[in-house]
Amino acid sequence: MAFPRSLPRAHEKNERLEEEIARRQIDSDHRRRFQIRCGCRAPAGITGPGYNAEAILVKRKILVIDIGGSHVKLMISRAKKLKFTSGFRLTPREMVAEIKPLVSDWKFDAISMGFPAPVRGGRILSEPKHLGKGWVGFNFEKALGKPVRIINDAAMQALGSYRGHRMLFLGLGTGLGSALVWDRYVLPLELGDLPYRNGSIIEDYLGKPGLARLGEKVWRRDVEHALVQLRKSLIADYVVLGGGNAKKLDALPKGVERGHNRNAFLGGTRLWQIDSRTRRPKWQIL
Repeated sequence: MAFPRSLPRAHEKNERLEEEIARRQIDSDHRRRFQIRCGCRAPAGITGPGYNAEAILVKRKILVIDIGGSHVKLMISRAKKLKFTSGFRLTPREMVAEIKPLVSDWKFDAISMGFPAPVRGGRILSEPKHLGKGWVGFNFEKALGKPVRIINDAAMQALGSYRGHRMLFLGLGTGLGSALVWDRYVLPLELGDLPYRNGSIIEDYLGKPGLARLGEKVWRRDVEHALVQLRKSLIADYVVLGGGNAKKLDALPKGVERGHNRNAFLGGTRLWQIDSRTRRPKWQIL
């Protein structure tokens, strides 16, 4: 069966529209639906988003929870965000108890959660280094009453920062978050555990404890050296820096740019994007 030449173009158009929806959600301060007009028509027997459809309504509102070693951030748009202190003693039950009253007036359909530990298949694999215990196996959907998708926190920031080609994301926060993104693939990394000098790991130098121990001047030198080497080792076209300490770097090496923590919201929104041809998630989290 021969398909009209307009079909690939229609699919590309729909992909761009879906991406625009995700970006618009960042600037949305109130509940609304986005109506997308698609003027394409498919031959008989072809159905699906973008084909043989005059309008597609996007109704899902996403609450993004970005869990870090210092704070838990709640975002439902770029403007509407709240945060509270986390720390070494925070348990999942305590976090849920903090979240519920804060978002009681917010309307949302699903939740994206960025978590500071290895995550695979939407499941937390190990207890975090900088929080309390009890996270592995905790049922967030039951506790929060909404569908929940969990991803490594650095991977969520990376997904929101991605703008094509092969990108390495590094989060300079309490620890060292890392992820690699290319095409439609997101690969969470644990570069913070790489061996470093004096029998330590690299996170001990580039993370918050390293900054406090070394002082800003030496810390910046170590970070800049690591940026160049990691970009080269992972064959990244560019590096995006996130995390609260990224702003402490004045000059950045070539091919390195400063991101923004609010990109976590776009990353959380993208987690729920659906490919218009396959009806499956657009992004593959490896």
